[in-house]
Amino acid sequence: MGFDIQYLLWLQELRNATGGMFDEFFNAISKFAVDIMPFLPFVIFWSLDKKWGYRFIASYGIGGLINGLIKLTVCAYRPWIRSDLIEPAGDSKTAATGYSFPSGHTTRATVTYGNVVVWQKDKRRWLAILCGIMILLTGFSRNFLGVHTPQDVLVGFAMSALVIFLVGFGQKKIEEKEQLADILTFVGVGVVILSIIYITLKPYPMDYVDGKLLVDPQKMMDDTFKDCGAFLGFLIGSYADRHYLHYEIPTGKAELPVLTWVGAVIAFAWKEWFAAATVVAAFGGHWGKLLGRVLMMVFGICIWPAVITKICGESSSNT
Repeated sequence: MGFDIQYLLWLQELRNATGGMFDEFFNAISKFAVDIMPFLPFVIFWSLDKKWGYRFIASYGIGGLINGLIKLTVCAYRPWIRSDLIEPAGDSKTAATGYSFPSGHTTRATVTYGNVVVWQKDKRRWLAILCGIMILLTGFSRNFLGVHTPQDVLVGFAMSALVIFLVGFGQKKIEEKEQLADILTFVGVGVVILSIIYITLKPYPMDYVDGKLLVDPQKMMDDTFKDCGAFLGFLIGSYADRHYLHYEIPTGKAELPVLTWVGAVIAFAWKEWFAAATVVAAFGGHWGKLLGRVLMMVFGICIWPAVITKICGESSSNT
């Protein structure tokens, strides 16, 4: 038995010894990172700082895509498949999707909280420290709940930290260089196409126990199709904004906070409910989920900013 499984078993004993009193806390930490934090980039883009909003959205899209490609390349089984002694806490087992390595929750937590750390370390140090703590808590929660090994978490964190650095470096290099930004956009679209071809055609482990397939690779591909859609949506949305919309935050407008809140609620409702009832139902699991994320990103970068500009512009003309 490997050290990683032994570590998870020790945490499992700790959970059992405490009667599961910390399970819901760490489950909430995990869910917050993937259910709520993905909308922070939109809020920043719409109402706080457009450049940093772009940096958040790009990091989220690139980090998610790389995470998905690594998952489907390594095809590491979840801890409870590797050892039947592992019993994940609560509904963590059903909520955990995709292969195990690296941790998707840790990746998403790091690219969002981590960008806040970089953004606010000199302005609001307390906020940067809080977000650093949230990264650590999210990573630990994946171990504590029994759904990821330590190496899943560590690689998810390291990969995301590298993405944050590279996106920041790249943003500075392409600033005010529209032609270079367009070239990178088309390269990015090519990367998405090649990624889809790769994950669709590559071989996957097909291990059976008592005639039952242990892990269905078709289900494991769902999250990566979403990641492809999120990155593709970012590419489409940013291109449209650069060439047509040219969104500028209407700072100081009384309507902006309400519009930001409404936009975040719409995006959340689309992600959690309406995408599944519309495009996923119409186009199926893989392509429907990809299209759902494309539309969510285009909404965040183009459609809702256009609505904000229209409403705030009309309010200005009426004063």
